[in-house]
Amino acid sequence: MSARRKATTQISRLAHRAGGSSAANRMVPEETPVAFSFAGTTHAVMMASPADFEDFALGFSLTEGIIADGREIEAIEVEDHGAGIDIQIRLKDRANTRFEARRRRLAGPVGCGLCGIESIEEAMRSVEPVGSSRLTLDTDDIVRSVRLLSKAQPLHAETGAVHAAGFYIPGKGIVMAREDVGRHNALDKLAGALAKAGIDGSLGAVVVTSRVSVEMVQKTAAIGAAFIIAVSAPTALAIRTAGDAGMTLVALVRGDDFDIFTHPERVASGVAKHVA
Repeated sequence: MSARRKATTQISRLAHRAGGSSAANRMVPEETPVAFSFAGTTHAVMMASPADFEDFALGFSLTEGIIADGREIEAIEVEDHGAGIDIQIRLKDRANTRFEARRRRLAGPVGCGLCGIESIEEAMRSVEPVGSSRLTLDTDDIVRSVRLLSKAQPLHAETGAVHAAGFYIPGKGIVMAREDVGRHNALDKLAGALAKAGIDGSLGAVVVTSRVSVEMVQKTAAIGAAFIIAVSAPTALAIRTAGDAGMTLVALVRGDDFDIFTHPERVASGVAKHVA
């Protein structure tokens, strides 16, 4: 069955200001446990905004390497269990066989030292190289992408408490954006939305409102984008991973100011040189 929940709730609070205190209402975002189940077995549970469930399921499956493309999913069923949302994802035969082998490898026997090593390897999985992309952005594109994403965040405008991930294409602007209380969730939802719309990730840049961790780089590479642009700072591991993948990492975008941490050759000053 389809699940529909409110993304926000109005609450009352005591607002303290310089002129004194008063009772007032405020909109706050909802968050709920969202479980991803494959072949009837729960694989992961995320605390997430209760919206865009199918995008979330598709994007999570793609960015975590469970599927290579959306055609490997047979069906997605979203079930509301009151305490949380269970998303049942049915994989087609070949994808399901791969997933079952992966799950057995990571589970292993209790107390197996190698299991920890394999789990670490899974967390540190290599990313698909994106260095073949010929796309370049100019400095105005970078500033514009963040400014336009700020206008595509209705949930944040209402609550001031969620992250966003958007996809910027030169000459078109932010063509897709998703919001969530979790930064990884927002990016997964964006990945699913892009896949459903058939938008090629190599055509533009992923733009996020958060810091850049290694997982954000891994998920951006899974989308196929050679740019990640962020308003906050990156971690050292994220920088190294982006560099190795051939990805241009731009962060700390504040007004007209920003820092380029990897592959600055893709950022042109002055006239734009966009090549798909």
